[in-house]
Amino acid sequence: MSDNVANHRLPPRRIAEVAAELGLDPEIILPHGHYIAKVPIDQLQMRSAQPDGDLVLVTAMTPTPTGEGKTTTTIGLGDALRRLGKRTAICLREPSLGPYFGIKGGGTGAGRAQVVPAEDINLHFVGDMYSVSKANNLLAAMVDNHLQHGNELGIDPRRIVLRRVIDLNDRALREIFIGLGGVKHGVPRQDGFSITPASEVMAILCLARDYADLGRRLGDMVFGFTYHGKPVHARDIQADGAMQVLLRDAIHPNLVQTMEGTPAFVHGGPFANIAQGTNTAVATRMALKLADVVVTEAGFASDLGAEKFFDIKCRISGLNPNGTVIVATVQAVQHHGGYTDDGGLGNLAKHIENVRLFNLEPVVALNRFAEDRDEDLQRIIDFCREQGVEAVVATHFADGGQGAVELGEAVLRNIERNRPRKLRFPYPLDMPLKDKIVALARGLYGARDVDFDRRAKQDLKLLEDSGYGNLPVCIAKTPKSLSDDPRLTGRPRDFLLEVNELRISAGAGFVVVICGEIMTMPGLPKVPAAARIKVMPDGTATGLA
Repeated sequence: MSDNVANHRLPPRRIAEVAAELGLDPEIILPHGHYIAKVPIDQLQMRSAQPDGDLVLVTAMTPTPTGEGKTTTTIGLGDALRRLGKRTAICLREPSLGPYFGIKGGGTGAGRAQVVPAEDINLHFVGDMYSVSKANNLLAAMVDNHLQHGNELGIDPRRIVLRRVIDLNDRALREIFIGLGGVKHGVPRQDGFSITPASEVMAILCLARDYADLGRRLGDMVFGFTYHGKPVHARDIQADGAMQVLLRDAIHPNLVQTMEGTPAFVHGGPFANIAQGTNTAVATRMALKLADVVVTEAGFASDLGAEKFFDIKCRISGLNPNGTVIVATVQAVQHHGGYTDDGGLGNLAKHIENVRLFNLEPVVALNRFAEDRDEDLQRIIDFCREQGVEAVVATHFADGGQGAVELGEAVLRNIERNRPRKLRFPYPLDMPLKDKIVALARGLYGARDVDFDRRAKQDLKLLEDSGYGNLPVCIAKTPKSLSDDPRLTGRPRDFLLEVNELRISAGAGFVVVICGEIMTMPGLPKVPAAARIKVMPDGTATGLA
């Protein structure tokens, strides 16, 4: 065991040393300072013949408003596996500035289970977010420029579905009007902003296999429809090449480390409802070539993040995970109605069922908080045992990797249990879009059926007629409930899933299904986190943690 593993309070290692642990020549990485580097994508291509390590997904039961600590658990588990002698890599999404300056805070973990340098990762990092914003907004500018110069393609300005993006929470930009002020200022139309992680460009970056695939997907983006209802693509206005150039460096995975020195790829950051909610496929595939075990996470709970990880990311990228961790807490069980079959334990049971739907067996990680009572933790452990699932208490927040060693041992057993299994999907791609949605609603959420409103039915017909019926579906709903109603905690049953709208993400390769009001531009709280942040006279920043 290295000194850096034994004492996680030591200063971080230079990034060249972290890269060398993974077998990467320090001369080929692209350093951003002493502790961050990009790893060229050709390193993945050069290792294509090497066998993959084991892939472990960290998901969760339905979260409380403050979350259950998936990122912290992912990091703590990675540190624990490294302590157990496994060459380990962690794969996470990049944090967004919007939540960081809003209410949620950073995305680098917490306590003694963090990736570092946390301040840099949470702020500007290596500029990937800006590259995504620029590529998206370049396309938007070229669309409006096409309208200004004659609109040869016959684009209907009322049916432009692309929105501009910015990586901040700014509710005033949700709905805007552009092109005002006369002919020289463009064609007036209604527009709006989303936050950068909600951009389809981000989803594309996170699914692209290589430069060529990135270019094809960008060209396939549908930004609007003609007056005759035909989709119009980014390649139709020759925007895809320049967009690809703006993302040329962003496609290289970013390498950092945990507080204990475990290598970590932090790359990409799509939302987990409007998109797939996972780190880039390139980073995951590269990590699998370099490590014995790779630990990654997906946003929200198993009904959203894990389902999209399996159905979209794994299906598209050919990944086959053989370990799954469901993060649970005493607070979440109590929040969802306590220790009953329709309450918090019922909620946890449903997430166990969801993982099994994909032909995998999970481990439950009980992320312990200081105020938790031993008897409450034991009740959850006993319940999981009745479900045929191993549950382990982990204290990585307080104790770092040492606090998750027992969890790491359980995960290694879980990998061996799952190793012969192949991932099973809940629907085939040639199934009609409507039937795919019903399959997920009944199988993953426990709904009785699905109610499609008038607009959703029109969207279904338009997308099927346009040739997009064979794509996977990406259901956008509340993360606060297994249903589409955030007030229904626990394990709701016999409910209708209400579908309001369908949107095409042709470049990313899925159809987004809107259930309820889904905001792609969050707002700030009354007292945002930004109000506590400032720079001291010596140049150090305060209020960022």
